[in-house]
Amino acid sequence: MGQIAQNILDAVREAAENGRISCAKAHKLGEELGVPLGVIGAAADELGIKIINCQLGCF
Repeated sequence: MGQIAQNILDAVREAAENGRISCAKAHKLGEELGVPLGVIGAAADELGIKIINCQLGCF
């Protein structure tokens, strides 16, 4: 995957609480930003943010 846009990194960082973001919140964020879940997951990885309460094993 290429470089992740700064606005996506910023949105994931803002959505996270204590270095974590729920799977449901990650899905919603992806829909709001119009990006695939893989991009949200990659942004979380890059930022060191853990996705929790995973629903479908997407992350």
